[in-house]
Amino acid sequence: MKLNDKFLAHDDGSEKYLVSTGESGFSGLVKGNKTAGFIMGCLERETTEAEIVAKMLKKYDVSEEIAKRDVHKIVAKLRSIGAIDE
Repeated sequence: MKLNDKFLAHDDGSEKYLVSTGESGFSGLVKGNKTAGFIMGCLERETTEAEIVAKMLKKYDVSEEIAKRDVHKIVAKLRSIGAIDE
C-alpha cells in the first residue's frame, strides 16, 4: 500500500499535511502530528502496516501494541478518504 497520487504530502517542519488534488473524491486537507506525519512519510513508498510499525519501534520509545494501534488508526482514516492505494 502507499499514498494515492491524487494526494500531495507536505512537511512544514513541525507538522505534516496531506492535500487532495482536484482529482480525488476528498475535498480537504489532512493535518497530522509528528507520529501521523511519520506514518504518512512511510506511505510515500510501497509498504505494509507491519513495516511501518517496525520503523516506529526503531524511531520512537513506544510499545509494539501502541505502535500497531496508532498505525492501524491512521491508515484506516487515510483509507476512508481514498488516500491509500492497495
